[in-house]
Amino acid sequence: MGNMGRVPVGIIGASGYGGVQLVRLLKEHPGVEIVYLGGESSAGKPFSDLYPHLSPFVDLKIEAIDLEEIANRCQVVFLSLPNGLAYQMAPTLLAKGCKVLDLSADYRFFDVNTYTSWYGGDRQDQEIASTSVYGLPELYRDRIAQAQLIGCPGCYPTASLLALAPLLKQALILPETAIIDAKSGTSGGGRQAKINMLLAEADSSLGAYGVARHRHTPEIEQICSDLAGSEVMVQFTPHLIPMVRGILATVYATMRDPGLQLTDFITIYNAFYRNAPWVKVLPSGTYPQTKWACGTNLCYIGLEVDSRTGRVIVMSAIDNLMKGQAGQAVQCLNLMMGWEETLGLPQLSFYP
Repeated sequence: MGNMGRVPVGIIGASGYGGVQLVRLLKEHPGVEIVYLGGESSAGKPFSDLYPHLSPFVDLKIEAIDLEEIANRCQVVFLSLPNGLAYQMAPTLLAKGCKVLDLSADYRFFDVNTYTSWYGGDRQDQEIASTSVYGLPELYRDRIAQAQLIGCPGCYPTASLLALAPLLKQALILPETAIIDAKSGTSGGGRQAKINMLLAEADSSLGAYGVARHRHTPEIEQICSDLAGSEVMVQFTPHLIPMVRGILATVYATMRDPGLQLTDFITIYNAFYRNAPWVKVLPSGTYPQTKWACGTNLCYIGLEVDSRTGRVIVMSAIDNLMKGQAGQAVQCLNLMMGWEETLGLPQLSFYP
């Protein structure tokens, strides 16, 4: 089972941006060995055909998806697939004893009906879905450590929820007033050819999309409701910004106690995230930038209070492919295996 006691892992859907980030992280992770890379359209090709810059380091081929074979070879399987495919594969892998980390939306919801109302599909895996744990370690660390199936959060929800969690958990805001204004780089749209992702379309332009109906909205609301202990609705608007990596989420909400000061919020956030190595709460007057998190699993949080409007403003910056996707999945793996939460994950950004 693996080289020198390392845990054998596989990635189904290795050809996309999430997949190649997983390959990079797991290749340098001291606790695992990549033994399988899978995909349909690219099956039979060397992985280096898709990513030539990795040819000196990764000599595996993309293999056809054979769940029995994957389960025989892998102790842990990452599913980096479009929505609607993971729930067709996870039950078999779990039945064979694999730990499964799904990077799509398939296992993020407490209620499968919420998933089908937003994503469609004919789900027959309700019992298995009920065992899934939402893979945001800063909120569900203990559950993740005991889980066999993880539904890794979306990139927008990760940035948004880390900004909102202390406010909701400590009942510091009127939940119905929460507004999330978020901006993401183009890599969040995946590696498929899309007109709006062309350089000529995206460069020197900034625009909103999925207004009032983005699929990450129910995911954000689900966790907000869990934190607040009552049903919460939020206003979430995503934007595409002409850069490759990164998300900046700016959250506005009305304070329950208009007398609270910025120093109060900074103290509360530092206490809330005191055992969270990947969340950095910034000092007064310092606001996060996406470049600071680039290539790392970090989330930078900045805060401000507007006493004139009675609102608190929280800014959250992450790398959408790392803390928003592959890095967070590896963070969850570390917890599942009983390893240090920071193992194998980069802490210093590419800068400038």
